[in-house]
Amino acid sequence: MDFLKNIFNSLPSKKQEGNFFLFIQNTLGFKPKNISFYETAFTHRSIGKKDEHGNPLHYERLEFLGDSVLGAVIAAYLFEEVPSGNEGYLTKMRSKVVSRKHLNELGKDLNLTSELRTKIPQEQFGVNIHGNLFEALIGAIYLDRGYEYCEKFLFDTVITPYVDIESLESQVISYKSLLIEWFQKKKHTFKYEVYEDTGLEEYRHFAVKLWVNDKVVAKARATSKKKAEEKASKRAFFAFQQKMTD
Repeated sequence: MDFLKNIFNSLPSKKQEGNFFLFIQNTLGFKPKNISFYETAFTHRSIGKKDEHGNPLHYERLEFLGDSVLGAVIAAYLFEEVPSGNEGYLTKMRSKVVSRKHLNELGKDLNLTSELRTKIPQEQFGVNIHGNLFEALIGAIYLDRGYEYCEKFLFDTVITPYVDIESLESQVISYKSLLIEWFQKKKHTFKYEVYEDTGLEEYRHFAVKLWVNDKVVAKARATSKKKAEEKASKRAFFAFQQKMTD
């Protein structure tokens, strides 16, 4: 009896289903036609949900679809908005709009994790869960209402409030990429020396030294090699900024 009770307690009530529908409607600004797409977009793999063919039902496939649709909408907008922009310029600008940091901020602003169905405590998720759900939501909109509704949603939530061409042009996404491009142009030798930092913190840290022309120009440490390299690159960027703009 306890087993059956636990099963029925885990099923969403009519009230919960109604609340979820309202949440989606308020988030989108229009009524969804097929709520099941959105239910999948907010289902984590830990739930173990499957369709009638035994295929897993969780947000990851929708995340892939949403990422592609998002890229297409932003690319079309930039293509129309900046007729003088070449392929490289447009690619960089699109990367700035759809950066992981920006998507995480959007997902957080929309409070998407409040509707996430998971068996894992949410505090165990990294910050990228916000952006993942945002992309999955776009995928669900595409399947439910098509490209035009995705475009409308993205104009309302991303392009109109956040996309400013002039400010995007001056925005740096990767200090490391920017520095490497400049080092290669100026024929400077450089090396990122990364090693595990055995500090007293609970989580493992990595330290990095950035060598330029056989001299250490910046140091940093973080919880991943990538973060440590980017942190050191940012410090080096400000040290070289005057020379880079000459």
